[in-house]
Amino acid sequence: MRIGSNIANEFNDFSVNYTEDMVRCVPHYLRLLSLFTEGLPVDFSPKRILDLGCGNGNVTFQLLHTFPQAQYTLLDASEKMIDLCKSRFHQVEADYAISYFKDFSFKENYYDLIVAGFSLHHCEGAEKRELFKKIHHSLQPGGIFSFSDLMIDKNSIEHPPFLKGWESFVYNNYSDGEKWQWLMEHYNEFDKPDALDNQLEWLMKAGFTFIEPTALDTHWVHIRAEKN
Repeated sequence: MRIGSNIANEFNDFSVNYTEDMVRCVPHYLRLLSLFTEGLPVDFSPKRILDLGCGNGNVTFQLLHTFPQAQYTLLDASEKMIDLCKSRFHQVEADYAISYFKDFSFKENYYDLIVAGFSLHHCEGAEKRELFKKIHHSLQPGGIFSFSDLMIDKNSIEHPPFLKGWESFVYNNYSDGEKWQWLMEHYNEFDKPDALDNQLEWLMKAGFTFIEPTALDTHWVHIRAEKN
């Protein structure tokens, strides 16, 4: 057993600080997070789980309650985020990797579940396409790739009204405007979201057969893709 009830209670107390800001900045954040553990096959019991771009560990935290016995690997390019997760999950047996996605050595037919929570938007479209192939290659037959993210083309006619809606959401939670300004500085410099239709096509070309998207307000999306 990798997480007992006493440890779970500790996580519940500790996780509040890590989710509050995301909830107030990302529409539907808690719902998108919950989809990592909802609707899975009844007999699905992953032994090895890889969290791509683990950040502060909220996706792993979600999974630990459902799959306490699994062996976890948490990957992030930020040493700060890895150290944060090591502190947060200090009583959990886990492996950690400080790496960009493109530099990580994906083992063949190794993982049962690969997840990515709000991290793939940092990749250009070409990198996403290659990453989907690597993920498919690295999953066991019957394995699942599950990810939540913003999915929109910045050049589409839908992008300006989308930004206005997102701005209103953030201003309702941070009325001084500083948070929105910070988000947009980061978004403009680092974020490279792609449209849902493009990502569904790339997943199919990577070899995934059953692909199930759940879109909230059109552009905040969770996708579950299975490997035969």
